[in-house]
Amino acid sequence: MYEDKTFYRIVKPIVSFLFKIVFRPEIKGAENIPKEGRILVAGNHTSYLDPALLVTASPRQIHFLAKKELWKGITHFIVVGMGAVPVDRKIHDKDALESAYKYLENEKCVGIFPEGTINRTDDVIIPFKMGSIKACNKTKSQLVPFIITGEYKMFRKSIKVEFLKPMTISDDLEKENNKFMQLVSKKLIEGGRTHGTKRKNGHI
Repeated sequence: MYEDKTFYRIVKPIVSFLFKIVFRPEIKGAENIPKEGRILVAGNHTSYLDPALLVTASPRQIHFLAKKELWKGITHFIVVGMGAVPVDRKIHDKDALESAYKYLENEKCVGIFPEGTINRTDDVIIPFKMGSIKACNKTKSQLVPFIITGEYKMFRKSIKVEFLKPMTISDDLEKENNKFMQLVSKKLIEGGRTHGTKRKNGHI
């Protein structure tokens, strides 16, 4: 159940090739993702295309958290094949993340968008939920923050993802979550992002 998926290995080069042609992303800091061991990557959420960007950028398979409703109908094959982690967003955060803990305990790389949704506000980030910090603390996993800046404009080099150095999470979860948010916010501002992702001029 927790193994990296063959479907993912087949699809990734295709997705990456097409994504690089269409969106020409700038990728920085991929070497900050350890080649093995339990890792959680987490950062800001700007578009429904963010998972494809991260798949393109990461040297490891990322097991993204996805709402359990996607395991029904035509999307079932896709989320299973891509090794997604089912999450029931209707129940308590701790229970919802149990499946993510299992992937981390099996030395996998899990991906979370701690804002919980795409940021369409005027704020740099939406306050982070505690799930990513709790998961790292409970499973003794390292946290690799990422920041996504720019916009998805077709055939223009206008989107960038940067992976930052791994963080070790202490038992003071609230302090660690605030430190994580401040780091991502600071890096986003340095990268030229001063507000959220309200759509302009029809951009994705």
